[in-house]
Parts: sequence; C-alpha cells; structure tokens
Amino acid sequence: QAQLVQSGGGLVQAGGSLRVSCAASGSTGTIYRMGWYRQAPGKQREFVASIEAIGTTNYADSVKGRFTISMDYAKSTVYLQMNSLKVEDTAVYYCNIDWYGNLPVSWGQGTQVTVSS
Repeated sequence: QAQLVQSGGGLVQAGGSLRVSCAASGSTGTIYRMGWYRQAPGKQREFVASIEAIGTTNYADSVKGRFTISMDYAKSTVYLQMNSLKVEDTAVYYCNIDWYGNLPVSWGQGTQVTVSS
C-alpha cells in the first residue's frame, strides 16, 4: 500500500508564498493523477488543484493564477506552489493520488497552512 508523505506549509503573512510537497512511497501502482485538497475549520474538504500524468492541470477558481501544481513523475512527487496567499487560504492541505486500475485513492497526512493578515 502506498504511503504519501507531505512536507512544507507553515505560517506566512498575506501576500506571501509557500510550497507544499507530497511524495509517494511503498507499494505503488501507476499514477493517473495527483492532486491537492484543503479543509478549513468548520468546512468541508474542497478541491484545490490536480495534475494528470500526461501533464493536464486543473485548478479551483479560487486559486487560479496564484497556485501552481507540478509533478515529478519519476519521483512520484507532487508540489503545490502557493503565491499571493490570502487569509482565506488557511486550511489543512491534503495531497492524493488516483491510480490506474482498481486501487483505492491514496491520501497524505495533511499539512497546515496558515495565512495571517
């Protein structure tokens, strides 16, 4: 079973930048898509961005133009570069991997991102 280990995140002032990373290890399949979700206190988890193995990216409207997702396929690692951060970006960020075949989606442990005003 694959394990996703996240790193990065932390505390930053509004307007600043942060990067979060997520690396898969262990028994992995063939990656179809890697993505990021976030969950703010009292809210449901929401989609942030995704990238397919072929390079196609997708972003939530709230982060378009500010966040950039990228992937190192050979390292099974996905990154989320977050620029021009806003207070409303404060949340726990989770990475996930959709695998080809019938493997269940894998999730990271979550990383706190806090943006202060």
